[in-house]
Amino acid sequence: MDTKVRYEIEFPLNSSPQLLYQYISTPSGLSEWFADNVNSRGEFFTFIWDDTMEKARLASKKTNERIKFKWLDDQDKDTDYFFELRIMEDEITKDVSLVVVDFALEDELSESKLLWENQISDLKHVIGSV
Repeated sequence: MDTKVRYEIEFPLNSSPQLLYQYISTPSGLSEWFADNVNSRGEFFTFIWDDTMEKARLASKKTNERIKFKWLDDQDKDTDYFFELRIMEDEITKDVSLVVVDFALEDELSESKLLWENQISDLKHVIGSV
């Protein structure tokens, strides 16, 4: 199996950390911009895009700051990969950014970043940050 590389991208957003957190931490919020549908049962989340379904476990969260999902394999066991969404707020300017940490295969890195750019663009429309 090919090893994936970790990457980070930062997206400035016009939003309060509290509002943004609702869209990155709840199934209903994530369904509005991240996946076609998101279901959760306890700490387990199911992300559905078209006819693809991926499962993840809520690995950690800190209210209004960050959330981290660990991808699961076919036996619902943790994999080495995760994605994390961190809300950064500049203490002086109060500018808010969303930092995305994810993994992609080396030759799919630019496509993966482009996918995040498109999803964050959807998020900006949903929260009125365009």
